[in-house]
Amino acid sequence: MNIIDFILHIDKHLEHLIAQYDTLTYLILCLIIFCETGLVLTPLLPGDSLLFAAGMITASTGVLNIWILIVLLIAAAFAGDNVNYLVGKFIGEKLFEVKLFRKILKRKYLDQTHAFYEKHGGKTIIMARFVPIVRTFAPFAAGIGHMSYTRYVLFCIAGAMLWVPLLSLAGYYFGNIPLVKKNFEIVIFSIIFISLLPMIIAYFKSKFAKT
Repeated sequence: MNIIDFILHIDKHLEHLIAQYDTLTYLILCLIIFCETGLVLTPLLPGDSLLFAAGMITASTGVLNIWILIVLLIAAAFAGDNVNYLVGKFIGEKLFEVKLFRKILKRKYLDQTHAFYEKHGGKTIIMARFVPIVRTFAPFAAGIGHMSYTRYVLFCIAGAMLWVPLLSLAGYYFGNIPLVKKNFEIVIFSIIFISLLPMIIAYFKSKFAKT
């Protein structure tokens, strides 16, 4: 199973996980969200699509409780962001001096995130929650930039409490509508596209501004 297959057929994979691991699925989902938000080496793990699919499967199987799931995933996202912030603050710049990490970490992603900060300020932490890749690098960049932790953590909590319930409940209430379920791959592509739209718009604005 590769990451693309997992994302495109995430509903089937989550059904398999629940059937095999029952309530331990809570832990697996929390681990994925923690890594996606907390480790700059794993920005391509599913985030938005995972939350939507988790809500959808929770409604259809009845094995998990949606409110317990939401609380646990908020905690996982918050923990991931804080680990990422601390890594950025204390050893962030040093990672770019290590040859192995230079090949994995993309300076351009960090630069894009810094540009996001310049334009939107502290609320970038909230906005970044809904943008793949930027979501992973925003806490890291905040740490490298030595953003005040008190200020950072307020935006961090607000972002997690918006992102997780919004997408999980969308999947819970709308994911099992026949039209949505039948066209699940299109829904996932749509979620990914909408999530990436701010980056696409920013890219073209920057490109045309230079011409």
